[in-house]
Amino acid sequence: MRLSTVILPIHRWSEGQKTWRRAEELGFHAAYTYDHLSWRTFRDGPWFGALPTLTAAATATERIRLGTLVTSPNFRHPVTLAKELMSLDDISDGRVTLGIGAGGNGFDATALGQEPWTPKERADRFGEFVALLDRLLTEEAVTARGTYYSAEEARNIPGCVQRPRLPFAVAATGPRGLKLAARYGQAWVTTGDPKIFETGTPEESEAALRGQVEKLGKACAEHGRDVTALDKVLLTGFTPDRNSPLESVDAFVDFAGRHREIGFTELVIHWPIPDSDFATDQAVFERIATEALPQLG
Repeated sequence: MRLSTVILPIHRWSEGQKTWRRAEELGFHAAYTYDHLSWRTFRDGPWFGALPTLTAAATATERIRLGTLVTSPNFRHPVTLAKELMSLDDISDGRVTLGIGAGGNGFDATALGQEPWTPKERADRFGEFVALLDRLLTEEAVTARGTYYSAEEARNIPGCVQRPRLPFAVAATGPRGLKLAARYGQAWVTTGDPKIFETGTPEESEAALRGQVEKLGKACAEHGRDVTALDKVLLTGFTPDRNSPLESVDAFVDFAGRHREIGFTELVIHWPIPDSDFATDQAVFERIATEALPQLG
């Protein structure tokens, strides 16, 4: 099992770069950031762009993987995103993972002046977005005509450092999204079942996650893929136990062990932010980063 972190882009780089370097020093497998224009309780405070932040992080670190959790079609287009990702993959020397999802309603969904998409339109757009982005990152020149996204001789030369392209970590829980993960993903991402976040129990959450893993397995079988070939990533902090696994090393080891049994290969924990939903003791957090996984055996 791997342990990674999410660093929200809320600090000016003069301060923020210290966190990215510290994440590498602590031995995290990857450091991700949210790809939003703003987010929930942080909306009225500082919030910087994901891809420029990751580019700066790539020059400030040497080994740790970098990525988004997650990018969505809400305010991006596959043609421009592909060019930026190819460049980021080059600058980082092949350390980038693209976490990608359908997105949701809220500020990101209307910031460009558009009306919020229906669930069907969002799913339709996501499917077209991922398919075109896959082509753009693997072919030198792409011309495509879609319902929502098109490309005209779009070129991405010399392509990604990682071949055939940088890996996709597809966030999905519904049938259409899981099929995309099975077809295009090198990893699958979930935050759990949002329907039980407020009132559910940890046991109910684990049962829901087992069900999601089973559905992913069926989707992979339909595409002729072995589900074990996909990494399974849990972005923590959105299950009924919230931040309780970060209260101690022992609590996290117990949490990680139970989710490893479900099939997860990577857990992602939020870097502590005081006076927020992600407030936790920094010293305990760093002990979890360095001591927890060895205790799993």
